[in-house]
Amino acid sequence: MAPGPAGDSPPLVLIHGMWDTPRLFDRLQHQLAGRRGPLLIPHLPHRFGLTPIEEQADLLGLHIEAAFGAVQPIDLLGFSMGGVIARTWIQLRGGHRRTRRLISVGSPQQGTLTAGPWPSWPLAGIADLKTGSPLLVRLNSQLATLEPVECCSFYCHPDLMVMPAWRAVLPLGPGRCLPVRYHHQLMTHPAALEPLLHELLRP
Repeated sequence: MAPGPAGDSPPLVLIHGMWDTPRLFDRLQHQLAGRRGPLLIPHLPHRFGLTPIEEQADLLGLHIEAAFGAVQPIDLLGFSMGGVIARTWIQLRGGHRRTRRLISVGSPQQGTLTAGPWPSWPLAGIADLKTGSPLLVRLNSQLATLEPVECCSFYCHPDLMVMPAWRAVLPLGPGRCLPVRYHHQLMTHPAALEPLLHELLRP
């Protein structure tokens, strides 16, 4: 049975991944059935991996401030590249001051071998997801700005977008492998949506 309304939970921001749009979250939004709100689901133009993740984090910050002002606490859920964008905003753009929870879903928080073959120019956004990229090294060396945030990670195995699968786990907080077969099922399959819903509706 799904939990009830999330009481006085802060606004929820959902951040999509590369090659996705806000419609990625249609099923999750339907399952939430108004029990979390208000919701912000911004469109971030990744430009097929051309836009560096720090630029996308800046744009995310503008969307958040336009919707909720400069101090309203929020929760964030990021899927795939969206989880790294959310983390970058939290750690490098001051988002830790107002973020209660970060839920990372299928996000290459420790890099992915899938990004390895792609050149840093012009595909700067994809290059940011390479194992050991300068961005990920910065994030992992500045965990003090992530420590105030409640973190959790969801992933699946195997996942051709995040290889190996354990690299989808944040350096803080628990990680949980969901019983789905591929990357996008993390946001569409009932076996993934149910535990995500429980986490989002947790007080």
